Amino acid sequence: MEAAKGGVEGALPERTKTLVLVAAILGTTVVTIDSTVVNVALPAIAEDLGGGLAGQQWTANAYLVTLASLLLVGGSFGDIFGERRVFALGVLLFGLTSLVCALAPTIEILVAARALQGTAGALLTPAALAVIVATFPPDERGKAVGAWTAWGGIGTVLGPVVGGQLVDAASWRWIFAINVPIVLVTMLLILRVVPAGRDRDPNARVDVVGALLCALGLAGITFGLIEQPLHGWADPVVAGPLVIGALMFAGFLSWEARSSHPMLPLALFRRRNFAAGNLETFLMYGGLGLMFFFLVLFLQQVAGFSALAAGSSSIPVTVLMFLLSMRFGALADRRGPRFFMGVGPLVAATGMALLLWRVDADVDYLTDLLPGLVVFGLGLSMTVAPLTSTVLADADESNAGIASGVNNAIARVAGLVAIAAVGAVVAGVFGAKLEDEIGSTALQRLEVARAVEEAKKQPLSTVAVSGVPEDVETSVDEAAEDTSVHAFRVGLGIATALVALGGLLGLLGISNPRRRVAAADCPGGQLVGHPREGTRQSPCDWGDQARPVALGSGAAGGANAAGRQ
Repeated sequence: MEAAKGGVEGALPERTKTLVLVAAILGTTVVTIDSTVVNVALPAIAEDLGGGLAGQQWTANAYLVTLASLLLVGGSFGDIFGERRVFALGVLLFGLTSLVCALAPTIEILVAARALQGTAGALLTPAALAVIVATFPPDERGKAVGAWTAWGGIGTVLGPVVGGQLVDAASWRWIFAINVPIVLVTMLLILRVVPAGRDRDPNARVDVVGALLCALGLAGITFGLIEQPLHGWADPVVAGPLVIGALMFAGFLSWEARSSHPMLPLALFRRRNFAAGNLETFLMYGGLGLMFFFLVLFLQQVAGFSALAAGSSSIPVTVLMFLLSMRFGALADRRGPRFFMGVGPLVAATGMALLLWRVDADVDYLTDLLPGLVVFGLGLSMTVAPLTSTVLADADESNAGIASGVNNAIARVAGLVAIAAVGAVVAGVFGAKLEDEIGSTALQRLEVARAVEEAKKQPLSTVAVSGVPEDVETSVDEAAEDTSVHAFRVGLGIATALVALGGLLGLLGISNPRRRVAAADCPGGQLVGHPREGTRQSPCDWGDQARPVALGSGAAGGANAAGRQ
């Protein structure tokens, strides 16, 4: 079967472009689902394969480490070998590794397969976005990216729901096996409809040194951030990888600045929208990761929600993303991205502030959670598609893959960095306030002191104490509840500030690109009259017929025809 030819310039049929978008969505949705689906299956995996707590942790984390650390490399490969080839390779490998995960006889093989699965995800994710960029013209790109982003968000939320159903109804192995038919459909679409893209540049070559430095640097940083909540910053298991990873990544940047064929052209960061857009990505996704991390934890451990209820609480956000993200992307294409990248995060921050004000230990979903989540979802829907498409639009088409990889890596690392750093702050606040609330008299009791020390290891939790008078037990419970609410609000307050700061950066740092005006649509220019473009209407409809023109109206009247900020 032969892929569709052409790209943006080839004016692909609408049906072909739609099927290309479906292929990109299917390919990346399995990646996002698999980042969350495994969490609900970990107890069943441990019961079947053993491995203890360490096996459970690395079943989840092996995937995250390779996915985050290789996204830049995957983006670079797409630019060198062609986004269609790399997309197809990533999808194929993801299907094969999913099959190995489903059939894994031991915990060691499962962890290794999960690491390879993350590698495949790092190949296909930036390539899928680069395929969208290569297929859709600029005036349609925002809407397409909006659909791609919305479905990615749906995959993240659906992961625990689908995984829970499969584990309960059949076996944990089905959470991986279900990827195989999706991969087969995606491969069929890639072979039939995804454009072959541009020919490979014969002078392009793989930046081996840069790829190794980048992968090892991001792997060290990601590993350290994942392990930090378990061991603390001073533990060699955390500090060693963080320091080595930071040094490796600094070496990567130094190498890229001197390399004749850099994997990451650092000149991209001298472009205003690319630099500001990626910084806004870090702030937005850092705040987003913090919000859902602390909210789900608080709802389960303090408010008494079940795991399924807590995980499903964000469904309204996903529904809004699905319904509105494409529409806001299309509006941003017509109006320019600055308004949406500025106002959207501020609306999202307002929703988070509503949660700060309303959520307490006694949570009513309809009155306390839903209003804030709806406002937050509206702001997020305004932001994500314009943010992604603006970053990509500021890169050349030859750098679309690496630009996508940079933006994806920043989005994923932002959540890890924010949760590790702010998590340490929240844990410190929780521990200090818990001791103050309980009081020194109660802490003199050995049972209470032990329970408090145990609770400090798991912030935003109740304090289980027994063997003490009922009034002491009640006062400890109340103190722990008040402390958890306070610590939750500290974490969510920082998340709100990060998202709001992202909005201010969007308003001040993003510039609307000048509109592209097609010269072929206005053959007579200003000499023969006022073209529609001069009055901000398009396209010109007068063709070759000249209109009468008043002396002096031409040049002055069309002064703004080239575009506007």
